[in-house]
Amino acid sequence: MEDKSMNLVDHLDELRKRVIISLVAFITFFIVSFIYVQDIYNWLVRDLEFNLTVLGPSDILWVYFMLSGVAAIIASIPVIAFQVWLFVKPALHPHERRLALGYIPALFLLFILGLCFGYFVILPVIMDFLVGLGSDMFETMFTTEKYFRFVLHMTIPFAVLFELPIVVMFLTSLGIINPYVMTRIRKYAYFVLIVISVSISPPDFISDFLVTIPLLVLYELSIGLSKIVYKRRQKRLAKEEKEFAVSE
Repeated sequence: MEDKSMNLVDHLDELRKRVIISLVAFITFFIVSFIYVQDIYNWLVRDLEFNLTVLGPSDILWVYFMLSGVAAIIASIPVIAFQVWLFVKPALHPHERRLALGYIPALFLLFILGLCFGYFVILPVIMDFLVGLGSDMFETMFTTEKYFRFVLHMTIPFAVLFELPIVVMFLTSLGIINPYVMTRIRKYAYFVLIVISVSISPPDFISDFLVTIPLLVLYELSIGLSKIVYKRRQKRLAKEEKEFAVSE
């Protein structure tokens, strides 16, 4: 009983260590981003055909913290993923450790890819469509806060959801899920993804459609990748079982 308590204490100490390192990394990147926040802002608004405005000093501060925070989160992803890997490493088999470590760069790249997809593909289409609806009726003027909230809604969810294939591959390699289960729950997964897409997109059919389709494609891609990983895992397990039987 005492050994179990000690193990629990050791796990909590290890978790605290990993959390502290992740927080230090985030704070460091946040400070650096805050220093260069004007450069980040100028890059993001360089192609806008309209001017952004603020309604008060607090809006300026919000933009500073929001841009710095998002940049810090993006930069911290590899560090956080590596700390998670270090925390779960003792519970993994050697081949699982190598697999998990290899997923870290892919995790970061897919997050960036999701951001780019939302920012360069989805955002311009939806923005042009929505602005075009009122071009003959209204004089277009956006506050900086509302514009960047809209940008976040069009990019961050895609960045997170683009991690789905890697997460599915990792869980499949651990034997937690398999492609056949994902196939059976496809209609429920579709329903959840549609709800998510409707929640994060503006309230019009075109926007919902443009957001929903990529998410459904991602799910189907995840099933395909899961099948590849599952077959490799089954072959590896069969080989290990055969070697174990021979050794006996």
